[in-house]
Amino acid sequence: MKSITVGLVQINNSFSGQNYLPYSVGLLESYVRARSANPDRYDFLKPIYKRLPVGDAVDLLDGADVAGFSTYVWNGRISLEIARQLKARNPEGLIIFGGPHVPDDPTEFLHENRFIDLVVHNEGEARFCEILDALPARNWDDVQSVSYIGADGQVVRNPAGARFRDLDDVPSPFLDGTFDRLLGSNPDENWIGLWETNRGCPFRCTFCDWGSATAAKVTKFGEERLFREIDWFADNKIEYIFCCDANFGIQKRDIDIAEYVAKAKKDKGYPAALSVQNTKNATERAYLTQKILSDSGLNKGVALSMQSVDMTTLESIKRENISLETYMELQRRFTRDSVETYSDLILGLPGETYESFVRGVDLLIENGQHNRIQFNNLSILPNAEMGSAAYREKYGMVTVESEIINIHGERVVLEDDVTEVQDLVIATHSMPMADWRKTRAFCWMTALLHFNKLFQIPLMVAHEISGTSYRRMIEAFLEADTTRSPLIAEICRFFEEEAREIQTGGSEYRFSKEWLGIYWPADEYIFIKMTAEQTFDQFYSEAAEILAGVIAETAPGADIAPLDDALQLNRLLVSQPFVTDDISTDLRYDLTTFYQSVRKNEPATLQKLENTVLIERSAKTYDDLQTWCREVVWWGNKKGAYLYSNRTGEKQLAGHY
Repeated sequence: MKSITVGLVQINNSFSGQNYLPYSVGLLESYVRARSANPDRYDFLKPIYKRLPVGDAVDLLDGADVAGFSTYVWNGRISLEIARQLKARNPEGLIIFGGPHVPDDPTEFLHENRFIDLVVHNEGEARFCEILDALPARNWDDVQSVSYIGADGQVVRNPAGARFRDLDDVPSPFLDGTFDRLLGSNPDENWIGLWETNRGCPFRCTFCDWGSATAAKVTKFGEERLFREIDWFADNKIEYIFCCDANFGIQKRDIDIAEYVAKAKKDKGYPAALSVQNTKNATERAYLTQKILSDSGLNKGVALSMQSVDMTTLESIKRENISLETYMELQRRFTRDSVETYSDLILGLPGETYESFVRGVDLLIENGQHNRIQFNNLSILPNAEMGSAAYREKYGMVTVESEIINIHGERVVLEDDVTEVQDLVIATHSMPMADWRKTRAFCWMTALLHFNKLFQIPLMVAHEISGTSYRRMIEAFLEADTTRSPLIAEICRFFEEEAREIQTGGSEYRFSKEWLGIYWPADEYIFIKMTAEQTFDQFYSEAAEILAGVIAETAPGADIAPLDDALQLNRLLVSQPFVTDDISTDLRYDLTTFYQSVRKNEPATLQKLENTVLIERSAKTYDDLQTWCREVVWWGNKKGAYLYSNRTGEKQLAGHY
């Protein structure tokens, strides 16, 4: 029997010279080698796992009898263009598309892309094997979960096949040699591992395609297999692993898995980091698994994916069955135990208003989230319920096609490259265009002042002495007068322009050629800009006046004397390049103890106590702006690591932030 050459394509993004192992197509190859009726007749080409010039990718696939593409939002367009050119070169070759980017209703997709012969829906391993084993005949009548254009020109959608009940029926590409061959043929690559411990999600959030794709049921791989895969990562010195589970911590055994990864790191040094999507509504297990990962240094911070705290909004996106109190309790416990967390909120969700959104931000900060809120713009995924015309119309969702840009990503221009785009929500009935811009600017200003630590201590002190809400203080900055506060007013204008740029299809992030040549969130861009232009003295002078003004408005008669100390301390604590000497400052108030208590969400009292604080600036110095940008602003983002360590002259107050 004639051999069949198979080319597989799973193009992932690259980060700082690191590339993801092509996990999805690795599973396809492993399954065919193990389960095909005649595996010896298949000759697998080296998979394409990163962006290449389209012409180069087509050359690598030249001669393939079958080309299979695993697609998602970040590779949909380039995959289509590679497939189109490949089909033009080899009309007899079979083109197969799978992955979450393939629409559940493929009619329009197939008619627009006639070079695609087959699309596979849902789990693809068994279907792909059946397709190959049917060759050279091209009769797909008995292949479940596939769609194609029939002889009459109409789209045929075969009935959906059953999901795997036992995921161990799918061989592991880590353990069967598939990825050993890939690593051996690419010895100079630095790899990131993609890894599953289970599949499925019991929730049906309308903005997500996870639950809908798996009928809300969760299946799992065997524990022993997972332990062996961890050993493989460690033995092959894979530093970073991204766990693809929708809800890590949902299974009781996830505690054991976390402990095994932690032990591997301790014993072998690898993996260095494990990134997971934290489960919902499983407070104790979520806490224990994340505590293990944090204590071992495997995670950069625990993600609390709240998305919104407004019940109307949560109902509109079908998250009303996810307890907000669960998140609040997790945040309090992690904060108490010094585990870094960050909260996810999505801007532009249906039902959300400016008022409900900023009220939610205020609530999270009051509850102890002083590390980071990640403000994400809402984009619509192809198979999410939110993508239906009826849903969009119901909530008045206005979208714009926007280029997909990776936060802190490089601007990579390849010959004949294809731009990937997303469907970005820029307005709804409840949040019109102007309100969306206002909310987006509020997010950036909150990040700049509070989470980048530029003005966090004065905000905390002002809140304590006056009861003024965090949102009101942040809003006061957004109302800055151009005459009295020209620098801060210019920052506000910049945020407004950036928000407007996004609404017209511009980039979500600001590219800087001079600062690492990467894309920065607007708040971080301003933080770097003020550092480069040495405008901090002007900023703190203007900020002090704004803060005093809002306190006078909200709490007339409040004693603002502690604010001078807070401003002085915060200014000196902000990490800066070209600073090498330690410095001490005399304070009239015990700000160190107060700040530590607030950060830990513990009862805090601002006491009058003369003390001297030594700021340890010599422990970590930066003699160039680029290194400071990378290590402090970029790498310190999730942990909010923008301040120097410090200690006081009073023994009982000694400690570090």
